[in-house]
Amino acid sequence: MTYDWSVIPENLDLFLEGIWLTLEISLFSLVLSIPIGILAGLLRVSNKKGLSLLASAYVEFIRGVPLLVLLIWIYFVMGKVLKLGEYWSAVIGLAFFSGAFIAEIVRAGIQAVPRGQMEAARSSGMSYLQAMKLIILPQAFRRVLPPMASQFIILIKDSSLVSTISVIDLTLVGKNLVATTFRSLEVWTFIALIYFVITFSLSQLIGYLERKYRVVE
Repeated sequence: MTYDWSVIPENLDLFLEGIWLTLEISLFSLVLSIPIGILAGLLRVSNKKGLSLLASAYVEFIRGVPLLVLLIWIYFVMGKVLKLGEYWSAVIGLAFFSGAFIAEIVRAGIQAVPRGQMEAARSSGMSYLQAMKLIILPQAFRRVLPPMASQFIILIKDSSLVSTISVIDLTLVGKNLVATTFRSLEVWTFIALIYFVITFSLSQLIGYLERKYRVVE
């Protein structure tokens, strides 16, 4: 078997466009998923049973549905009704999927703060919202920042599935090139290296954040 690595430099512009779109979709999805996840996480620990059950239903449903199925449903059902197109269908699908996991991160971070601190804040005259805003959330933030940053890495890898709804990300660029050049090993090896470089660089940044914001018990 002979290898022809010239397919990489010859199509470098296509790879760069795919990388850019992959990062763009991942970033937009993360930006949308953070408020979704924070809200759902707060509602999950709320003393309002109805809101807590609603947030729990969202989290459990989304975590129980494969991302591929969610993307296809949003694109072919909700996307057609709202005329979202493949780009925004991908962003919204990834955002709601990632938001469910961020909700669990937020919930765990809040519940990791000793319960006595909420009780002390309430006994000092603070309302529940004041105690959450001034006492609980600042401490929870330090705990949830590193895992939320890790979620961005997961989101980048999950974004490879948006190629199934015709978004021309890095993965679809690879599929198209393999179909036209028949150089599957060369193309997929290069794409694997690109994903590795991106995720490894981000993991190093996350390691720095974990050291900086480490909570000392």
